Amino acid sequence: MSLTLPDYVRDDIQRNVAFALEEDIRDGDITAQLIDADSESTATIITREDAVMCGAPWANEVFQQLGGVDLEWHAAEGDRLAADTILCTLKGNTRNILTGERTALNFLQTLMGTATTARQYADAVAGSNVTILDTRKTLPGLRAAQKYAVLCGGCQNHRIGLYDAFLIKENHVAACGGITAAIERARALAPEKKIIVEVETLEELQEATKLRPDQIMLDNFHPEMLNTIGQMNVASALEVSGNLTVKDAHALPDTRTWYLSSGALTKHVRATDLSLRLSL
Repeated sequence: MSLTLPDYVRDDIQRNVAFALEEDIRDGDITAQLIDADSESTATIITREDAVMCGAPWANEVFQQLGGVDLEWHAAEGDRLAADTILCTLKGNTRNILTGERTALNFLQTLMGTATTARQYADAVAGSNVTILDTRKTLPGLRAAQKYAVLCGGCQNHRIGLYDAFLIKENHVAACGGITAAIERARALAPEKKIIVEVETLEELQEATKLRPDQIMLDNFHPEMLNTIGQMNVASALEVSGNLTVKDAHALPDTRTWYLSSGALTKHVRATDLSLRLSL
């Protein structure tokens, strides 16, 4: 699978890694100092379980910042990997390999875990007219990284943050004085930005439909109601949130395309079991 790094990711990698290394090393890796400064080694990173590859740019940046270590990748971002697959070979300064080991593996295990979860969701809706979206329920500081991992796993991104699209939810509606007022203010404030509005009843859906926002989020609608909505003439994209799992996705009416957003893609992630093995 070939995947170009989105702009929102590229800018974050260097600072993600710099912070992670500073957090781990502080004023020096005292254990690595037990090893001769000019020692050279080769190491491999393997996955101990089936997983989806993700996170090479972060691991590369770890050893770029430390220096003295070259990486050769044997798997591409988005590849499905079997247990015991070698992801990468590292060659260079032994101290720096061991100093960067945990930071590199932390990024890889978290992003591979996210990508693997996303792939399970994408597989679950394969052949249907449903696209899975992520949410902003990400690990603090790793928003861009996890959003990228979701793409590696075959799902799609919702908005990246509070800055790139309006998401008008119930509290915004209440504070603005209604759906119509909120959408009109959004268009006046930033007409070039995408507008997504959350609705909780058919009446709210009908009001939003007349204003034709880019996307309408159907919050906790029962499957029977979704069947009715699927027959309605709604020009906006429709997103289902809550009260529906990927197991139910194939039951959605095939009269249109649906989006299903799930915070579980990023907030319930389980790290992939990885290992770095050193040979002198």
